[in-house]
Amino acid sequence: MITLGIIDSKPSAAAILDDGKIIASVAEERLCRMKLASGFPRESVDLVIKLAGISKKEIDIVSIAQNISVFEPNPIPWSGWFKDDAKLKTSQFDQFSSSLAPVFGNFPISWKIHHHLKRFNSRERLVKIPELLRNDFNIHAPIKFYDHHYCHATTAYYTSNFKQALIVTLDGGGDGRSGSAYIGENGQLKEIGSVDSFNSLGNFYSYITELCGFQAEKHEGKITGLAALGEPIYADILRQFVRYQPYGKIRYTVPMYHRSALQKLAQKLPKNFDMAHLAASVQLILEEIGIEFIQHWLRQTGLRNIAVAGGVFSNVKFNQRVHELPEVDNIFVHPAMDDSGLCVGAGFAAVAEQKGSQAVELIQRLDNVYFGPEYSDAEIQKAIQSEGIQATHTPNIQKEVARLLADGHVVARFTGRMEYGPRALGHRSILYHTQDPSVNDWLNENLDRTEFMPFAPATLEEYAPLRFDNLKGAEDPARFMTITFNCNAKMRQESPGVVHVDGTARPQIIDSQTAPDFHRILSEYHRLTGIPSLINTSFNMHGEPIVCTPEDAIRSYKQGNLEYLAIGNWLIKNQDAINKRYTMTGSSRLEETFN
Repeated sequence: MITLGIIDSKPSAAAILDDGKIIASVAEERLCRMKLASGFPRESVDLVIKLAGISKKEIDIVSIAQNISVFEPNPIPWSGWFKDDAKLKTSQFDQFSSSLAPVFGNFPISWKIHHHLKRFNSRERLVKIPELLRNDFNIHAPIKFYDHHYCHATTAYYTSNFKQALIVTLDGGGDGRSGSAYIGENGQLKEIGSVDSFNSLGNFYSYITELCGFQAEKHEGKITGLAALGEPIYADILRQFVRYQPYGKIRYTVPMYHRSALQKLAQKLPKNFDMAHLAASVQLILEEIGIEFIQHWLRQTGLRNIAVAGGVFSNVKFNQRVHELPEVDNIFVHPAMDDSGLCVGAGFAAVAEQKGSQAVELIQRLDNVYFGPEYSDAEIQKAIQSEGIQATHTPNIQKEVARLLADGHVVARFTGRMEYGPRALGHRSILYHTQDPSVNDWLNENLDRTEFMPFAPATLEEYAPLRFDNLKGAEDPARFMTITFNCNAKMRQESPGVVHVDGTARPQIIDSQTAPDFHRILSEYHRLTGIPSLINTSFNMHGEPIVCTPEDAIRSYKQGNLEYLAIGNWLIKNQDAINKRYTMTGSSRLEETFN
């Protein structure tokens, strides 16, 4: 059974599943080059069909995640929840709900009216998407829409490799809910709890993101990084607005939504609040309430495996707290925990409900998440030639990359199939050694990123237990860079460039099965240096999606003024960038600079 899965909200994406196996999945932002693009993923639909090597007639069903959303026939940019005037209907509806929330927000009947009006406002989409698929894509397979949070739950459960687990979703909101809890058992999902979107823990975090001067629903990761630099001195103020209630409930104690929430929070906070302290405060509130919600369902069910998805679980520090709960033996975080994974979730939902389907057979361990496009050496060479730059064909490029990294150089890497989800996992990555504690300043500056954002270590599997505490039970999330761990003294001393100020790191654990070519680089680097870790950060400039094509890679390499680009089997050298850093450090060799 071949399924085309689609999500057309932000970030929109498409996927092809064959009997429940993920064959291809691509977020539209990577193709249209608009960060977090929403709207119908036109290029992604065409590309995943091409990557799967199928004809459109072979598609058995089209499964679409989310019932309630405004129809956008083409991708549009996303500038943040409070700065997005492109979606006029959505903006108007949010402003209307914002004005009424302080008056009527305490009454559940008003939530129902809000959701009903939003569903009415979305009715056009249920008609227009089938028309678009028929008329623009010549796809005539049956079409079905699935609930937003159910699709998050299916991604978490069916890729967790747990036959029995508690499944939890938490995010800003979708289809009227901002959270849910399910029991996953023998391939079946049974809902046991949910949180209305008017009481969204994810939105609360977004409100603080906006008040700190960043863009809500876009820059929440910056708040997570900033939180480690502050103290939660405003936590008591924030506790006045949202709290956990018994029996698996999360509730705003002050009725508010959208701009009215910003106004009410700003009125209670000091006028000249400290951003780092406010970030630390909201991180604490997220952890307090989210943990109580999860603990309730763990104790209620007695389950000790937990699989999670939804935007809140892009918060790697929160995931660490969940993993450390005494009630949890094993945790799995779906690699595309944000809405880009919903296309895969919709695909799973469609397969699971087919007559005669053995849903338990959908449960799988992901070998890797390289589900995007790849480019031949000939295509890469053509892109290099069109830019008029010099490149050296290097057949054993993994060994050469390791040597350059051991010599202290920055190497951008573009190879193989692009990663699925928001993390770069070695195929679209920038690599550097981990011994330079100043790297956060100068490399983030080169990439136009915020300097307090920590870099992540890619670490050889066999050495990871000797560098990170409490890995057991979280090995799979660690393969996909979705959780933090406390670093031990050896890691802190050996790799200060990747240890955050709070003593944690968000590793990608590298084994020869998940990432064989990256494993070869890291193994050779370890042979040369004795160090089993490298910095792995996403290959993109700030505000741009991760690079997808050879042309994207060359452009970002130039803009970031990076030293080397290993693109396929071609190596490009930027002598000006090398000279610049040589002048700054007095040497280009790692052992001379840092020993």
